Amino acid sequence: MNLYLLSQKENNDYDTYDSAVVCAPDEETARDINPRNGEPMDWEGGLENTWCAKRESVKVALLGIADDSVKPGIVCASYNAG
Repeated sequence: MNLYLLSQKENNDYDTYDSAVVCAPDEETARDINPRNGEPMDWEGGLENTWCAKRESVKVALLGIADDSVKPGIVCASYNAG
């Protein structure tokens, strides 16, 4: 498993996530993780009002290899409460 930094600039108002660190086997799986709940994003469902609406709006950066003790999903997320 790898650690990835997800970020987006499409939806950065109050009560939104701007980034998250996730544990996933590959970049494509990481891109589809919803930082709000760790579930797969429903890209066909339109705007996720706490994240972004388009898969291509998610920037993914490989941070490194996760320790075996890290479970797949969200490690931490940045939420802009307002």
